[in-house]
Amino acid sequence: MDTSLIITSATGFMAVLGGLLAVLLIVANKRFYVFEDPRIDEVEDLLPRANCGACGSPGCRAFAEGLVAGTFQPGQCTANSSDKNKDIASMLGVAMSVAEKQLPRVACAGGSHVAWQRAHYEGMEGCRAADLVAGGGKGCNWSCLGQGDCVVSCQFDAIYLDRNGLPHVDAEKCTACGDCIDACPRTLLSMQPVSHKLWVACNNKEFGDKAESDCGVACTACGRCEMDAAEGLIAISNNLATVNYTLNNKAEKAAIERCPTGAIVWLEKDDIIRKGKKAKKVIRKDALPVA
Repeated sequence: MDTSLIITSATGFMAVLGGLLAVLLIVANKRFYVFEDPRIDEVEDLLPRANCGACGSPGCRAFAEGLVAGTFQPGQCTANSSDKNKDIASMLGVAMSVAEKQLPRVACAGGSHVAWQRAHYEGMEGCRAADLVAGGGKGCNWSCLGQGDCVVSCQFDAIYLDRNGLPHVDAEKCTACGDCIDACPRTLLSMQPVSHKLWVACNNKEFGDKAESDCGVACTACGRCEMDAAEGLIAISNNLATVNYTLNNKAEKAAIERCPTGAIVWLEKDDIIRKGKKAKKVIRKDALPVA
């Protein structure tokens, strides 16, 4: 067969095949086309792209899709600025509906200046590692170990350790993503609405003098807060005061006033901690020696 004829035939076949494939692609594109609202991209551009999950969705893209679909509201993004959320609400023609801000609270006030260290820990840095080695050496088996796993886990630099090894949360930087809660091996952090002003800064399950012998600010289960609070608001469970936040509207400062150790506190604006009038004063600033 003539070479030119072969080339012509092959070219024609490829052209026909290409045409058929193009037709198939056009048909498939129309049949399987899924419309995506162009507003999703616009909304995503107004989000912080932190993908922290605090809004309840796996990331900012999914949150943007939910906003456009009406399943989320702009105010649910706590990582975004108020102005950006307002812009999103205006674009979509929806209400801002700001969700109550939540912050991680630490159920421990036993810094190195008030909690006894029974052994000196040396080893791999990190709370999980320390917890595996005789509990990190602290006398209280429920206390903060002060190795900073929560600090390392926070991608927003919203947590820092003070001079006594206790974590503190920067309310302005915190997005309530919950990473610090997952990082703590002793589950001392929990997410709390800022309206929860009454807080038990302790997790010690020992009773009375035994609890206080390990930490000067431990809850001793004396029951004074339970007696002074509204009925049902506070209960002593496992030698520890616990707050029933379903009755949070009945919470008053009177519940903390007679706490002898200051284990139960009242949180003022900007998380200023108020202890009761009967709480003993903590004067020491430096770490206690290993006992």
